[in-house]
Amino acid sequence: MPITHRRAVRRAATACAAAVLAVLVSVPAEVGAAAGGRPDVLQRDADALRATGVTGVSARLATPRGVRTARSGVADLRTRQPVPQDEYLRIGSTTKTFVATVMLQLAGEGRLSLDDSVERWLPGAVRGQGNDGRRITLRQLLQHTSGLPDYTGDVVPDLSPDGYRRNRAATYTPEQRVAFAMRHRPLFAPGTEWKYSNTNYILASMVIKAVTGRSWEKEVRSRILQPLRLDRTVLPGNDPLLRGPHARNYQQFAPAGPMTDTTIAYLPFDGDADGAVISTAADVNTFFTALLRGRLLAPAQLADMQRTVAVPDGRDNPPGSRYGLGLEWTPLSCGGGYWGHSGSGFGYLVWPAATADGRAAVTVAAHSRPADQGAAARQLRAMTGMVDHALCAGRS
Repeated sequence: MPITHRRAVRRAATACAAAVLAVLVSVPAEVGAAAGGRPDVLQRDADALRATGVTGVSARLATPRGVRTARSGVADLRTRQPVPQDEYLRIGSTTKTFVATVMLQLAGEGRLSLDDSVERWLPGAVRGQGNDGRRITLRQLLQHTSGLPDYTGDVVPDLSPDGYRRNRAATYTPEQRVAFAMRHRPLFAPGTEWKYSNTNYILASMVIKAVTGRSWEKEVRSRILQPLRLDRTVLPGNDPLLRGPHARNYQQFAPAGPMTDTTIAYLPFDGDADGAVISTAADVNTFFTALLRGRLLAPAQLADMQRTVAVPDGRDNPPGSRYGLGLEWTPLSCGGGYWGHSGSGFGYLVWPAATADGRAAVTVAAHSRPADQGAAARQLRAMTGMVDHALCAGRS
């Protein structure tokens, strides 16, 4: 789902406004403290993010000077074990950057044009309630300027712990997800505004299959994971389990309510091209570094990906944010900005980012999310501040 994303269901999770109030969580700062004395900036910021009420935090920063990691809080509220090193993460809507990269590769190969209509590749798929695939281009799908409604609200009928447990195993085909969205009127005329919608990337995955005859997972695997040797990046499909080592994710569904263990995927929106990927901070950093250094896209396609539109300021978007084709741009306090794509779902938020030259990359993960909007805003500020400090220090 912007943060919540923007990233994997970022918007669904945001809609539910969910993770953990500080007053409900008491986690030891010393779990993440650097050995032998004063913590470095990355560790200090990880502890500050934990202090906002996040149960567990992990971060990995890669620069020409080497790799630094930080952990804070606990992996499990019951056992109080520390957050694991090099843990597996649900990366939510960061999945969208992988999908967009495949689409741009296909454009570079001349197998499709970003100016093609959705109708050309998916006849009749986008119809109803004023939605019209003849008027929407592939570029608008990737940039969230299509005006298509977001299907995720239709697959979260009950924002409660019982609702999560009762509905998390439901599975839907891409066609069914699109059909949910077609029950609603467009948000705006195509190309006139920007609004994040997971439906766009479900359709993008369907276009990939129409063009190549293969699923988006197979194309991501052969075009990105294998060439970059991202051996710990997983395309789980409808497998709801998160492989280990990992921290547990916790969602708070109502202010002052209990924390619910949401480590098991909520398949209605965790199982497709808008937010299914599981990875590690090391693999995610490698992916964004390779992308920005031109290892995955030709110059013309990378320039297309980085052609942005303004994103409205709001609780999910740091001020000044812009959105390209499956790629977000955020200004840095030290000048310039960074590229990335955050991801979120029930109980987790991941924020990957890399400098424009790909020389410095950082991925920060938070393993709980609060229902209280004030707490959520404080956690977002702490997380984006952590990313800003890391990249400003890393590129100097």
